[in-house]
Amino acid sequence: MSFIAIIPARLASTRLPNKPLADIMGKPMVIRTAEQVQKTAAKAVYIATDSQQVIDIAQHYGLQTLLTQADHPTGTDRLAEAVDLLGLMDSEIIVNIQGDEPLIQPQLIEAVANLLHQQPNAAIATVATPYTSDESFFDPNSVKVVCGLSGQALYFSRAPIPWARDALQQQPKRIAAGLTPLHHIGIYAYRASFLRQFPNLVRGPLENFESLEQLRALENGYSISVYVTPDAPALGVDTPADLDKVREIFKNRL
Repeated sequence: MSFIAIIPARLASTRLPNKPLADIMGKPMVIRTAEQVQKTAAKAVYIATDSQQVIDIAQHYGLQTLLTQADHPTGTDRLAEAVDLLGLMDSEIIVNIQGDEPLIQPQLIEAVANLLHQQPNAAIATVATPYTSDESFFDPNSVKVVCGLSGQALYFSRAPIPWARDALQQQPKRIAAGLTPLHHIGIYAYRASFLRQFPNLVRGPLENFESLEQLRALENGYSISVYVTPDAPALGVDTPADLDKVREIFKNRL
């Protein structure tokens, strides 16, 4: 198995400005994330950013960087530019790890890359984990995925799917007994050929309504394989409260 890891990093963030550079025990968050990624079997790790400040800091720590355009509508578009900047072959596998994942498990990165390697008909592989909380399952900010028997994604939604009609009539807002709904985790492995095509794909109504860019792949006929991990991945950083929790974890480790 061979893959390249790319970490998109943008300074613009509504809830946490300059998030990639947030300090975690003496190092910027994007550097902490890259250090986790370097523990994998990736043959190369790049930080892709539109910020010269991030470039300078990453290079200070000896990391490879890619300066990308500032006007990409999605992180996947940024990856598409990175593929062209690197001149990658269409068969190359690229794993996208967000720069706000300083606790990301290396084995999870390798698992999603390996899944795509084993699924030649899939354009993308991603990760999901079973819900253990009723509150999270019914939270529209928590994305769900439904898979077919072969492990391919059928649909992603902010709505609580599958909808257990009969059980929910008896116990609203409770996960039905025997149902194992899946929480989608935003780690992706892509084939370079798909990333080159992505910016030209039609943005369909499902993506527009759900605000989930992975639906663009499904709406345009591409297959997404889903790796299901029994354990919830480590905490990412979306809010100042998340950052405080991660800092405490690193403080205890160090």
